[in-house]
Amino acid sequence: MRLAAPLHGLASRPARCLLIGLCSTMPLHAETSVTHWAPSAISSPLFESHGAFDYARDDFYFVRSSRAFRGWRIMVSHCGADGWETPVDASFAGDGVEADPFITPDGKHLYFISTRSTDGRRHADLDIWSMDRQADGKWGEPERLPAPVNSRSQEWFPRPSADGWLYFGSGRAGGFGKTDIWRARQDASGKWRVENAGPAINTAGDEYEALPSPDGRRLLVEADGYYMATFENGHWSPRKKLGPDVNVNGTEIGAAFSPSGKSLLFARDSKGPLSGEFYLWQPDGPEAWPPVCRARQDDPAA
Repeated sequence: MRLAAPLHGLASRPARCLLIGLCSTMPLHAETSVTHWAPSAISSPLFESHGAFDYARDDFYFVRSSRAFRGWRIMVSHCGADGWETPVDASFAGDGVEADPFITPDGKHLYFISTRSTDGRRHADLDIWSMDRQADGKWGEPERLPAPVNSRSQEWFPRPSADGWLYFGSGRAGGFGKTDIWRARQDASGKWRVENAGPAINTAGDEYEALPSPDGRRLLVEADGYYMATFENGHWSPRKKLGPDVNVNGTEIGAAFSPSGKSLLFARDSKGPLSGEFYLWQPDGPEAWPPVCRARQDDPAA
């Protein structure tokens, strides 16, 4: 089986915008299209969120938890003969709560958060972990990132940017509010340094998740809703709240950009028979993403 390759063209925009690179700028208040993305094997009465596509293995990773958004576990659904298969625990599942998977665009690294045991000791706080892709295509052993990236407070939603920074949320001391967005960078010697993402991103309230766009020019911030900041003149501009099509009831979380940066997959508590469900936002018009799970014999590129 394979995933249909995502198309990066944009039929609804003039061709000239592709030439000058303006199509990558997601408008803040344009007429938008939000649709429910609910493959039958993945959507359930429980809470699904934080999706991540593994294009190298035709897999979809996501978080499944209780309807009350507790007891997080990372699940994986494989692309099979009949479409997305029944999800199972990720191969690297540990003994704690785990969430927020992210696969780097080159497919070589996977980040997640976990309270799993280390050295025989169970952790109370969520830490950032990572693993590398092995030669056989499988994931290697998870490694906990060292201090100062991880702290005795909570860390969540690790998301690398195109410029080498790793963005994440944390409740550590020294921020602007209750919880803030931070970023970390590793130098040539392997030493990490961490800094606050700054007042354009953080407030006296809570900021939880920050998602850099694939080109690094935008930063989606989840606080009391979704906000967007743009990178201008060497720094982030003050964030602006996105429109009501995305911010419906304040439960929007766990966003992922398409490879082109023109689409956004996120979760929302639907407040109905189902709990957390995936939704797709395509403000610039449709593109062929999320990828379609289909049989190889039906794929002319196979």
